[in-house]
Amino acid sequence: NTCYLNSVLQCLRAVPVFREGLASASSNALLSALRATYQRLDNTANSVSPMPFVIATKHAFPQFAQTGPRGQPMQQDAEEFFSGLLTIASQQIQGKENIKAAYQHAGITVEDKEIEGISNLIDALFGIQMEETYTCDEFDNSMNVDADANAAKESGSGDMEVDVANVAATTEAPVIRHDLHRKLVCNIQGGGKVAATSAGSSSQPNVTHIMEGIALGLNGKVEKRSEVLERDAIWTHSQRIARLPPILVVQFGRFFWKETPESRDHTGVKCKVMKPVAFNGTLDVYDFCSQKLQKVLKKSRDEALALEEDIINKKLRGEMVGDDEKTSAASAEADNGDADVSMEEDEDLKAALAMSMAAGQENVGNSDNDDVIVGPGLPDNFQGKYELFAIVTHKGRDADSGHYMGWVKGEHQGEAKKIENSDEDNADWFVFDDDEVSPCKLEDVLKLKGGGDWHMSYLNFYRAKK
Repeated sequence: NTCYLNSVLQCLRAVPVFREGLASASSNALLSALRATYQRLDNTANSVSPMPFVIATKHAFPQFAQTGPRGQPMQQDAEEFFSGLLTIASQQIQGKENIKAAYQHAGITVEDKEIEGISNLIDALFGIQMEETYTCDEFDNSMNVDADANAAKESGSGDMEVDVANVAATTEAPVIRHDLHRKLVCNIQGGGKVAATSAGSSSQPNVTHIMEGIALGLNGKVEKRSEVLERDAIWTHSQRIARLPPILVVQFGRFFWKETPESRDHTGVKCKVMKPVAFNGTLDVYDFCSQKLQKVLKKSRDEALALEEDIINKKLRGEMVGDDEKTSAASAEADNGDADVSMEEDEDLKAALAMSMAAGQENVGNSDNDDVIVGPGLPDNFQGKYELFAIVTHKGRDADSGHYMGWVKGEHQGEAKKIENSDEDNADWFVFDDDEVSPCKLEDVLKLKGGGDWHMSYLNFYRAKK
């Protein structure tokens, strides 16, 4: 049972910066074995033996060496291996020089300010900085103190300062923290127990799309101490992304632990959620970002929208009819002495861009948003959109058995047709089923949403879209 290793290995193989970073971790047996495995795969079109890497994995993670009653290797969790591998890599590939070298060897330039506060390559590549806000549900934190004080004055109390102090004393200030995650979680089960308890009764949302599941996973209810009430209380926990990564990983919450109080050993059982949760070839995380980050992203999005609208308007006016015809038409215009028209079009385009940039400056300028770093190594004018390039899937109804496979987008793409009833290109993909590799299409990948006994997405890998 090494499918959990192979599926993750094949997905990470499509991340050049990660592979380049392995060169600086030669002293670690696991990472050295992983690098050697990649080199062997690059030098042949045939399958290679994974035994050196498997042995190194079991030494690094003794739990993966567990065997069943008959001595057979037990199935392991691909996400647990992925997270454990990133943890070891984060401990081994440290320092700004190693981070910048890995990016540079992959053909990406990273400035010092982009990796400020980042100590290792894994956090520079997968790290998602979260802004977490806790708001106590037993207070109205949106209360307008000035309005309440004015109301107290009009009622004849006369002592505004005392009333303002009383109002402040009966509110709990929101608690804001920052944390670093290495993946987003798509919650496909619904709300938590605390939410149901605090509301008395709750109808859990029916998550059918990855965007709904991520939004649900970023918000919730927790129980923590209130300093004002001097006791535990229910708080609303809201998370927003404050810094984006070049590689974004989304874990579908397929597996969960179910208590079995009526069983003899009361140990519980690991269950799998089979429900279908759809996803697309592009993931737009703009709505999940903090307000400061949204303002920076909005500038690039507005510029792109202005360009797109200008192109559409030109097409409607019949001024753009294809690359070849456009070139010949432009030449004919010049020959006929219509250069003034082209200059007017250029001026219109420049004016549209200027208006877009001015609108962006209104949102970004005159604030501290100019110092906001969107993320290390991201494309210029990044809009917060990611491209799906790899998936780890699981097949089977039992969480402790079944089969994992890796699905990876082809490096070289030919001319692709659109998927029917979609604006997405039907790109070439490959599926890695142990030592067998088969071609497939994006439309096949998008069917891995679950809902049956076929393979369903467990880990989705996205890269920043240019």
